[in-house]
Amino acid sequence: MAEASLTIRPAEPRDLAQVVMIQTHYAHHTVITFSEEPMGVSEWAAELAEKRAAGHPFLVAAEAGVVQGFAYAGHWRRKSAYRHTVEDTVYLRPGAQGRGIGRALLAELLIRCEEAGHRQVIAVLSEDESTRASYVLHEKLGFTEVGRLADVGVKRGRTLSTILMQRSLGR
Repeated sequence: MAEASLTIRPAEPRDLAQVVMIQTHYAHHTVITFSEEPMGVSEWAAELAEKRAAGHPFLVAAEAGVVQGFAYAGHWRRKSAYRHTVEDTVYLRPGAQGRGIGRALLAELLIRCEEAGHRQVIAVLSEDESTRASYVLHEKLGFTEVGRLADVGVKRGRTLSTILMQRSLGR
C-alpha cells in the first residue's frame, strides 16, 4: 500500500479541531509552549482570521486528511515599527516527529513570510532539552541564536528561560 503524500497548505476552518488536539497536548504535557491552557476551536478560528487579515501565513501539513502539524507567523510586537518582523510557531502531532514534517512546514512558512513582505523572523524557544530538535531545525534553516531571556516563565513547577533565534528574509 502506498504511503499518503504530505501536503502543506493554508489552514482552513475544517482543520481547527485537529489543531486544538495538537496544541492541547503541548499545553498540558510539555514546557515547549508557555501556554498552560489550550485554545478552543472558536479561539483558533479568531486566530486564523486575524492572521489572514494581517497577511501572516497559517499552514497545515496534512496527510490523508489528518493534520500532522501546523505552523504560523504572527506579530513579533504590535508596535507599527515592527510590522516587517514576525514570530514563527511550529507544532507537530505527537508521534509525527522525525519525518521531516517540521522542516517542510517551517521552510514553506519562511517562503510565504518573504512573499508577504516580512523581513525578519524571530523564534522563541523554551530553553529545555525537549526543544533541542526545534533549535537544530531552526539552525538548519538559517536562524542564528541572538539572545536568551533568563527565568521569564514558570510552567509545570519549573522556572524556564527562553532562547531567541532570528533569520533575515529577502536580502
